[in-house]
Amino acid sequence: MSQTPDRHPIVRITDFDGTRDAARPLDRVENVRAAGAAFRQRMLRGKPVRYYRSMELVRVPYPAKFAYLNGFGTLPPFIHLCNRLFVVQFDSSEGLKTLLVSPSDWEHQRATPFFKRLDESMGAFARLGEALVFRKTATVLERLAEIGLAPEDVDYITYDHLHTQNVTRWLGAHGTAPIFPNAKLLVMRAEWESALSLIPWQNQWYCPGGIDGVPMERVILLDHDVMLGEGVALIRTKGHTEGNHSIVVHTPDGLKVTSENGVSLDAYVPALSKIPGVAEFARVTGAEVILNGNTLEYGIDQYISMVQEKAIAGPNPRDERLPNIAPSSESAGYWLFPRTAPTFSVGDLCYGSLAKRSALKAAA
Repeated sequence: MSQTPDRHPIVRITDFDGTRDAARPLDRVENVRAAGAAFRQRMLRGKPVRYYRSMELVRVPYPAKFAYLNGFGTLPPFIHLCNRLFVVQFDSSEGLKTLLVSPSDWEHQRATPFFKRLDESMGAFARLGEALVFRKTATVLERLAEIGLAPEDVDYITYDHLHTQNVTRWLGAHGTAPIFPNAKLLVMRAEWESALSLIPWQNQWYCPGGIDGVPMERVILLDHDVMLGEGVALIRTKGHTEGNHSIVVHTPDGLKVTSENGVSLDAYVPALSKIPGVAEFARVTGAEVILNGNTLEYGIDQYISMVQEKAIAGPNPRDERLPNIAPSSESAGYWLFPRTAPTFSVGDLCYGSLAKRSALKAAA
C-alpha cells in the first residue's frame, strides 16, 4: 500500500489492481476471489475498529424484479427494503475518526423520480399507501442523538453509491451551513462524475440536486481502493453503479462488508434460499450470486464484485454457510409482501463502545 497524494490519512490499497484485466470473465472472477481471500487475511492481522453499530432508519417498497434480478419467481411486485445507518469509529494517523456509512436523509430525498412516481401512482390512496408501505423508524439525527454522537464529531460520511441520496444538508450547499460541520464525503471519482451527467435510466434513481452546490473542499474524490485507518477500507466494487464501492470493517466478528450489490444474504448464497424462484434460478443457471439490478450499469462487473465481497468477508462466524455481509439496505419480511422474507437476516449490529470526542478533549 502507498500513501495517497493528499493531506488526509488515507492509504492506497493495491491488492486488487489488475485483477479485472483478464480477457475472460471467469478468469476475472477467480482473480478477485483469490485477491479477496488474501486481502482478508492481511486485514485480519490488524486491529478491529473501536466501535461499529448499524441502526434501522426507514423501510421502503422496492421492486422484486430488481431486488433478485431474473430470480424473483412468483414474488409480489415489491419487497420491503430496510435502509440502515452505520456508525464506525477507528484509529488513524491523525487520531480517532468517526465515519457514517449510508446516512440517508430520507426526509429530503423523496424527489427521487422512481419514488416520486410511485407516490403519484397511488393517487387518492397516497396517504394510506404511504402509511402502509413506508415505515419511518428514525432519522439520522435521531439515531445519532440516541447514541450520544454530536454532529461536529463526524469526520467522514460515505455511501456505497449515490442512488436516492441527498447530501446537501449534511455538507452544506449554496452557502447554507452544514449539519456536519467537520465531515467530508468520501466518494469514488467515477460515482461523483457519473452523478453529474446521468443518462435517462440512471437518473430515475438519483435525487435531483442531491449533490448540487456542495463545496468541493467538503468532498474527497477517490480513484483507488483505500484504507481509512485501523480496520476500515473502501474497496471499488463497480457494477451496481459505475462508481460503486464496498465498506469493509474489521469487527470482533471478523470483516463486515457492506454495499447494496445484494439486498440480502440470500442474494449471496442463492442455493440456500427459500424465497420462491431464487434457489431454482441458481440451480438452473449456476449463478453464484443474484444481482440487485435496478440500473444494470455493469452487470458482469457487479457479479464479479459480489464474489469479491464474499471473498473479503469470509464465512460468518455465527453460521459458516453464510458470508459475513451486512447489506446497506436489507430486504425485510412484511405481511403486505408475502413470501419475500429473506431466509437469513442480518439485522442491527453493535460492537465496542462509542468514544465521545468532547469527553476525550476534557480528559486531555
